Amino acid sequence: MTAPSAAPVGAQLRHWRMRRRLSQLELALAAEVSTRHLSCLETGRAAPSREMVLRLARRLEVPLRERNGLLTAAGFAPMFAARPLDDPAMAAARAVVERVLRAHEPFPALAVDRHWNVVVQNPAVALLLDGVDAALLVPPVNALRLALDPRGMAPRIVNFAAWRAHLLGRLGEQIAASGDEALRALADELAALGGAGPSAPEQASTAGEPALVVPLVVETRLGTLSFISTTTVFGTPVDITLAELALESFFPADAATAAALQDAFAAPAAAAR
Repeated sequence: MTAPSAAPVGAQLRHWRMRRRLSQLELALAAEVSTRHLSCLETGRAAPSREMVLRLARRLEVPLRERNGLLTAAGFAPMFAARPLDDPAMAAARAVVERVLRAHEPFPALAVDRHWNVVVQNPAVALLLDGVDAALLVPPVNALRLALDPRGMAPRIVNFAAWRAHLLGRLGEQIAASGDEALRALADELAALGGAGPSAPEQASTAGEPALVVPLVVETRLGTLSFISTTTVFGTPVDITLAELALESFFPADAATAAALQDAFAAPAAAAR
């Protein structure tokens, strides 16, 4: 269920409240307004102020892009800009992103937008893309397609079933939080690809307990490498692009992976001296 941007602001607020599974009383208490006033806002019997729209949107954790829609529906100008990362006004932000990705070398790291399209990556990512069909590398390059499409990394991911379940689970959480139809379509597309991957056995957890993290175990020209991944987002963004940007960083899950990557990236540096 999605909230049409053309719907009245009250209907949109009710949509987000129900998506967050909050009662009117719970939201009213969190936003420090009366339940009666909130009810009037949702039914259109009262018009919210700009400050009230923003207060309720914060409590409902409405994404910045959709907060603009709420403001517009309430008769106010949008508040949050949406400039691409290569816009001159975003030069400082892009420099920070690139600095973080460079600092992560020799390990892979990339930045993706809200639809998992790759915005920028460090050189170490190329190691994971050996053998990927050129069609998947035509911009916009989608990180989930790269991982799960049989023409992409899928045939080389040793624990493919676990990694696929991990990625689709994350995607499902995004859809539940945002209601984004493009993400829903991407999830359907990826699910239709099926779960066929390499036949190597999955990595078992210790003593039958679930693993604390799901590693990415992948065959590369350097041998079998194992990574754990982390996701970093900007804490208090005021630009939609930054709010929707996620930095995906891969750390070596074992000493052999760390050594292989350090040696591989040290060799070109030594040759250049």
